[in-house]
Amino acid sequence: MRIGIVCYPTFGGSGVVATELGKALAKKGHEIHFITYTQPVRLDFFHERVFYHEVSISSYPLFQFQPYELALAGKIVNVVKYEKLDLLHVHYAIPHASAAYMARQILLTEGIYLPVVTTLHGTDITLVGKDPSFEPVVTFSINQSDGVTAVSADLRKDTLQLFNINREIEVIPNFIDLERFRKRKMDHFKKAICPNNEKLLVHTSNFRKVKRVQDVILIFDRIRHRIPSKLLLVGDGPERVNMEKLCRDLGSCNDVRFLGKLDAVEDVLSVCDLFLMPSEKESFGLAALEAMACEVPVVSTNTGGLPELNIHGVTGFMSEVGDIDSMVAQSLEVLEDANLPRFKANALKRAQEFDIEFILPQYEQYYERILQQKMAEK
Repeated sequence: MRIGIVCYPTFGGSGVVATELGKALAKKGHEIHFITYTQPVRLDFFHERVFYHEVSISSYPLFQFQPYELALAGKIVNVVKYEKLDLLHVHYAIPHASAAYMARQILLTEGIYLPVVTTLHGTDITLVGKDPSFEPVVTFSINQSDGVTAVSADLRKDTLQLFNINREIEVIPNFIDLERFRKRKMDHFKKAICPNNEKLLVHTSNFRKVKRVQDVILIFDRIRHRIPSKLLLVGDGPERVNMEKLCRDLGSCNDVRFLGKLDAVEDVLSVCDLFLMPSEKESFGLAALEAMACEVPVVSTNTGGLPELNIHGVTGFMSEVGDIDSMVAQSLEVLEDANLPRFKANALKRAQEFDIEFILPQYEQYYERILQQKMAEK
């Protein structure tokens, strides 16, 4: 198949999933065309069946906000026509699903029908999408898609509750490339950070309020007073400055390292003992899955899709949002020398169930089903 993929090219979960999916599809023999405003960060290799098409945006001074959605729709039209795409897969509803609908309508005037699959990732539904100014467009775009998938059963439930959706939503979970995300021998790195064999905790996110990074720091501050430990914070975002101040106020700066955005996050995860995810909402928890694949157990909240990934008492523990006392106690239990090897082994075993080798065929079968339905309707 010749498949177009529209996504955000950033470090966010939807862009990571879309890029890794496209790369895996190319390895299976499909021709993949990425369409976005800059090269995706995970599109870090050359492959004969992977192509990138940049969306250029007008700088006409009339526009206070440049019309990206229109530029994207126009680019989709051009790529479909000249690359003969069989199907378009858009990740994150806003504004990709509505741009895809516009492109499809334009192509119809030239006798070309473009099947569109929309994958919902989370905040496009639970935060941004339910904004009254976006809701009618999001509802319409989802209903007009030829196929709709969600990354967790919880996200499907939220979508059906928040929007007036009149079509089926297929759950295809997020996945992990176990060739990339696996525990690596990085003893020198661990020794540099933990010279006295301290326990090493980690959190990765985009440092938005919904991630509750302050809870990570507060949990760690109480742990470090109980056992020798260090904390790594991977990522960047609007809350970073406040989190740095919180560390200074708590006097924990010597035990906390802000690493910023990293491409090879698997190298960091390989030396860690516990992943903290106290998020207010996670539609799936891709960062937690990446940690588990590197044999790192997870202490998380029990919100959103996390219970579909993190098995309480097996791969780690879960608590209510904001229950710092519980998460501190759970973290200390995981970090006990007698318990840690068992939790690490269980985390890896669970992550293996989300191997891309198992999830990729689900997408391929879904694409085939959508194409067959469209052929039957003609």
